Amino acid sequence: MRPHAHQARPKAALNLSAALGVLGLVAACTPLNVSPAPVAPPKARVAPQPEVIPASAPAQTLARYYATLQADQLVQGLLRTDGGGIDTPYTARQLAENYEAIAFYQEYQNGSWQRQADATPSQLRRWADPIGVNVEFGRSVPLEQRQLDRTNTRLFTQRLSRITRHPMSMAPAARANFHVFFTGYDDQAQLMTRLRQVLPGADPTSLRLVATMPRSTHCLMLSFGGPRQPQEITRTVVVIRAEHPDILRKSCIHEEMAQGMGLINDSPRARPSIFNDDDEFAFLTSHDERLLAMHYDRRLRIGMPLPEARPIVRQLAAEQMGAQI
Repeated sequence: MRPHAHQARPKAALNLSAALGVLGLVAACTPLNVSPAPVAPPKARVAPQPEVIPASAPAQTLARYYATLQADQLVQGLLRTDGGGIDTPYTARQLAENYEAIAFYQEYQNGSWQRQADATPSQLRRWADPIGVNVEFGRSVPLEQRQLDRTNTRLFTQRLSRITRHPMSMAPAARANFHVFFTGYDDQAQLMTRLRQVLPGADPTSLRLVATMPRSTHCLMLSFGGPRQPQEITRTVVVIRAEHPDILRKSCIHEEMAQGMGLINDSPRARPSIFNDDDEFAFLTSHDERLLAMHYDRRLRIGMPLPEARPIVRQLAAEQMGAQI
């Protein structure tokens, strides 16, 4: 598997005639002024609750760190949730240029992270098959938080499918090809075991990226291409820290799942956008929705090089903006 990574969750049947005979005998022997004793309904089987382990001291420290970080960023006017407004205008030309930077370049290449200035354009990457999304949790994630994370992931999956017009839905783990893990400091061994199960062909370098995530890496995405066409995404894994507070947590869902669709780079010029490491915007913006719609337009093809795609990209951007470049 070649990774594209991003750094910045049934008794035997009774004899019917015999049964009827017994029922008739009982009815005949029952006094008319006495009601039969009520029969208690069968007890419903209650599914066992998942195990939840208490957070260790290092995990609690990490949670306090991210809570402070989120508070500081909000004070600075970062982590905006408005999707962009009149203060963040952009043109069709800017949209096309941002698309090229985000769709045709990547931060991670040849086993290491690289600067944009050092990168060379690659070929267009996206999904061809329907996407089945599954959510898994580390044992340290509280049950109420799990329910909220499932809901946010499901709603964003539906949104991505509407924007791209690509089939996406939630799926059980056995049939999923897009895995979202919400996992904490105390769940590292559990996470690495599951990654080896869902990514049996992953190279050690990709797994090491997850195992050695520094504190500055809030979440991470790894996507893998098929054996015949490396640019066709066939499997994606998203890892989101369980210690994140609400906005940072949901921001990771938006950014990593959107980048898991094939827009795997960040650009300092993209605004308003989550495809930017400045953290100005927390959630997917109108600009980003246009990028995703362009990326899954049928006029662009998997494996298409940038020189061939550029005139199409400019036309798509003009259509998205209702303007000429």
